[in-house]
Amino acid sequence: MNIEEKKYYCPYCDKPLSKWLAAPDSSWGPEPQLVCFNDECPYYVQGWEWMQRQFQQKVSYRYRYHPITGEAGPLPVYSPDALKSGIIE
Repeated sequence: MNIEEKKYYCPYCDKPLSKWLAAPDSSWGPEPQLVCFNDECPYYVQGWEWMQRQFQQKVSYRYRYHPITGEAGPLPVYSPDALKSGIIE
């Protein structure tokens, strides 16, 4: 089963993940990954406060899943629209 045949959902908000491709010069690799771009996702919303409190940074993160490697974790973002241009659905 490939990435096109199965729906993946965010474990924090249960919304469908979007297929996302990083910029070619990034370190995220050339394969599409799946990212939660729901601006109301608690993982993303609470990330702003957590990053400010822990690191004094005005950034957050979105849930990211790599369907080939199974790796999951945060995708750092500096604004609500950051990285949305990489959505390929």
